[in-house]
Amino acid sequence: MEKTKPGELIEKIRKNNPLIHNITNIVVANFTANGLLALGASPVMADAVEETAEMAIVSDAVVLNIGTLNEKTVEAMILAGKSANQHGVPVVLDPVGAGATQYRTEIAQKLINTIHFSVIRGNAAEIANLIGIESDIKGVDAANVNINTTELALEAARKLKATVAVSGKIDAVSNDSVVYLIHNGHPILTKVTGTGCLLSSVCGAFLAVEKDPVIAAASALTTYGVAGEIARRKIEGDFPGSFQIEFLNQLSSINQHDIEHYGSYKLI
Repeated sequence: MEKTKPGELIEKIRKNNPLIHNITNIVVANFTANGLLALGASPVMADAVEETAEMAIVSDAVVLNIGTLNEKTVEAMILAGKSANQHGVPVVLDPVGAGATQYRTEIAQKLINTIHFSVIRGNAAEIANLIGIESDIKGVDAANVNINTTELALEAARKLKATVAVSGKIDAVSNDSVVYLIHNGHPILTKVTGTGCLLSSVCGAFLAVEKDPVIAAASALTTYGVAGEIARRKIEGDFPGSFQIEFLNQLSSINQHDIEHYGSYKLI
């Protein structure tokens, strides 16, 4: 990447140990916290309406994940997001399952209309549904998605007025001016619950040390994908349980050399 290399940012994360405030879902909270710790960040999972705005002020990034929604969670997200916006703290949205139900889609849109997001990260179906393109969602997972991620990232960034990171076979990150395509990762990442959610929080960690959202998000996806590839090679088979543990190990041990050697991304 022209301004900053992804490998440089992973070292900044480990040096600065940024505090990442996550309001996330009950399925992935533990995995997300462990993943951020492995990477070198410091996670906090505060979702009480009484403290979430205050916690956002002292955090280096805020990540809002709509995986398991309820009225109190939405209120907490709005309080945290507004507080972060007021104090210059970057905010990430993971619109988990957008398009699966009317309620879920409406909440995602409400958050987008209420809070300024530095990065919105989701799979192709979720991002498509956010901008009015109907795409199949099976529960909270993409199903039968056949969308050009480059065009989708560009259009979504323009309509949503944020940097958009679209995960897929080829990841695409755009701020409506440029597009990064990332060719790293492995299909086994889709066989472990929470890898997408953790990725959004990893985007938050990179945003904490890199002000340019498109550079931060593209670096996060590249680093994450490389860690996934190395972890898969280490376990020598498609074993989700073994992969989950090894993936955390690789998030902890991945270094600038690994990222520069294995990272496969280009600016178009």
